[in-house]
Amino acid sequence: MTTARDIMHTGATCIGEHDTLTTAAQRMRELDVGALPICGDDDRLHGIITDRDIVLKCVAAGTDPNTMTAGDLAQGSTYHVDSSASVEQVVTVMEEHQIRRLPVLDEHRLVGMISEADIARHLPEHAVGAFVEAICAPKALPSQ
Repeated sequence: MTTARDIMHTGATCIGEHDTLTTAAQRMRELDVGALPICGDDDRLHGIITDRDIVLKCVAAGTDPNTMTAGDLAQGSTYHVDSSASVEQVVTVMEEHQIRRLPVLDEHRLVGMISEADIARHLPEHAVGAFVEAICAPKALPSQ
């Protein structure tokens, strides 16, 4: 069985919850990534910040990225998988929550990240299209 550990990118770099969004953006540029896990003082995963979050929730809102912190954007649940999770479990989490990047934890510590490209490389060719469609499809609005 192929596991999350087998397909993840190791050495995921966290941004600290007290680091500014300017620092987060600079780190993303240095690492050539579009998202960073947010880790707290307890070295635990507190969220994920994306380049889109910085633009929409800070810059476009007129907030100063030199004062707003990554922790300010670490809201709600952060979806993740255990390093021993099967690729099928990883796909299920990513599809159900329509997420493109998924942190991998081992003993509550971040050990890697899985992107949609990592999944695409490990799915049978016929399943890739359905996976991409599932994570990219517009979310249905709740009935009123």
